[in-house]
Amino acid sequence: MPVAPQIAAAAAMFRQNGVFLPKSFEGMTAEEWSRRPNETSNSLLWEVGHITWARGRTLHFLGVEWSTPWLNEFARGKSATDVSHYPSAEELVAAWNEGSAALTAALESATIDALSAPPPPQAPPSSDGTVGGVISFLAYHETYHVGQAAYVSRWLGHAQIMG
Repeated sequence: MPVAPQIAAAAAMFRQNGVFLPKSFEGMTAEEWSRRPNETSNSLLWEVGHITWARGRTLHFLGVEWSTPWLNEFARGKSATDVSHYPSAEELVAAWNEGSAALTAALESATIDALSAPPPPQAPPSSDGTVGGVISFLAYHETYHVGQAAYVSRWLGHAQIMG
């Protein structure tokens, strides 16, 4: 099913990120998932968790409720240093895959009317004052974090994710 024109670019970003992000954690050891370049930066585990959380938020704005018991550990503003509540890398990747499949379906079934509606209070920024604009912002936000994940992966000595 074709994606609504208001979110076609966002859907393309989500699709590309869905290809690039898994390349950033390919071959990671359990220890590497939690390493941080410095005390003020995030680990790959946190980056992938945060991106998965953000995909859950994107689904919410598309009218689909999806979550895991630990997903809010990666919400905006949460500390990246207290890892005691984090899932294993395997659980995280499974949730990423599940949430990604749900997002693909939701993007394809989003209606023009739903995307043209004003966003609810407390929504992330919208490029045009609509839910579709929130979806576009969240695609940009995700792309930013995929870049961070790619950096951490390279810092750990793994191959580049594109090129």
